[in-house]
Amino acid sequence: MSASAVRSILPPLSPAERRHSEAVGRLIHGQLSASGGWLSFERFMELALYAPGLGYYSAGGFKIGHGGDFTTAPEVSALFSRCVARQCAQVLRATGGGEILELGAGTGSLAAVLLGELAAEGVLPERYAILEVSADLADRQRARLAALPQPLRERIVWLERLPVRPLRGVMLANEVVDALPSRRVVWGAQGLREIGVAAVEHTAGGENAGAAGADADRAGAGAPGDTAGAAGAPPGFREQRALPDAALTQECAEILAALPGPLPAGYTSEVCLRVAPWIASLAECLERGVLLVCDYGLPRRHYYHPQRTHGTLRCHFKQRAHDDPFINVGVQDITAWVDFTRVAHSASAAGLAVSGFATQAAFLLALGIERLVAAAADDVQRARLAGEARRLMMPEEMGEIFKAMALSRDLEAPLAGFALQDLRHLL
Repeated sequence: MSASAVRSILPPLSPAERRHSEAVGRLIHGQLSASGGWLSFERFMELALYAPGLGYYSAGGFKIGHGGDFTTAPEVSALFSRCVARQCAQVLRATGGGEILELGAGTGSLAAVLLGELAAEGVLPERYAILEVSADLADRQRARLAALPQPLRERIVWLERLPVRPLRGVMLANEVVDALPSRRVVWGAQGLREIGVAAVEHTAGGENAGAAGADADRAGAGAPGDTAGAAGAPPGFREQRALPDAALTQECAEILAALPGPLPAGYTSEVCLRVAPWIASLAECLERGVLLVCDYGLPRRHYYHPQRTHGTLRCHFKQRAHDDPFINVGVQDITAWVDFTRVAHSASAAGLAVSGFATQAAFLLALGIERLVAAAADDVQRARLAGEARRLMMPEEMGEIFKAMALSRDLEAPLAGFALQDLRHLL
């Protein structure tokens, strides 16, 4: 779909959003100029999302929930958080107490419900730590959690980096891995190529040329029209291919070796090399307990299915999803589905065990979501909760696309959330 077609289905930018997007565009354009006119998509995504003070997650803006760009499971229903609380309670009992570390806590909804449920269960963590890269979201979290009773509030701390001391308890990563910057590749007639980003001028009509020239390999720094700036708004961006480096080549060879057959020529997808170091850094902090990852994604053989020819890259802007990362830069989310086989391999390399892997629907059912709905105070509340549960569990909603994976250390007891389904054989 062309950039103009995508824009036609999206709400227009406000003047403030347009100014912010242009500022992010100028920053990325400067990086392009400094690097010879080409950036990996991984670096482009990193700048668009996390550039200090400007990136989507680093700057202000209403991102999550009603009126935001996307909605997460804790925003859909407290039922999700209540079920996760039951899994956390089991782990905290098994570890003899400890703490919870939530990575990217969104609006604070998950934390608020978790603490309330754990208090009712009599297994409050010694500390509830939040590591949040977005100052805007951290402010929303503080406002949301300020309404909790003082005995719960006083357990909450915000961290600027991973803790140095070993952690015993639970780490939570709900919709975090999908936002790790990814590289993009295409298996073409001439072999493997990496899809990077170059600059392109706006056309006379003001249209970003988008993917124009995507089939051309990188010709070298300073190609005509690649990096020249325009007065006012910065130039747009387009795809440009380059030869992959050794690390990416090796990763792609391993992906192909794991698949039942070859991929068709022109097959495009994502490879997230950030997963392994991210998992390793968390594993260093986890003395005993569980890292619970909840996200949308697939095992490798399904992720790189021959029919998924255009990859899994998705952008989110005001509750609308599309696949053009080169518009609304800095004011829209950019994500890619999670290769859970990569997560599992990274965990094993870091000394963690894969203790469970299931669809979100099976995970929630195992943790008693049906009993929570049935226990509603009246028919009206029961009907509302049943509707929320359907959205969390139905295959066409979040039930099958989203998965839960438990990565553990020194924890032998079977985890309750994975009692109904074990998909580890697919990894």
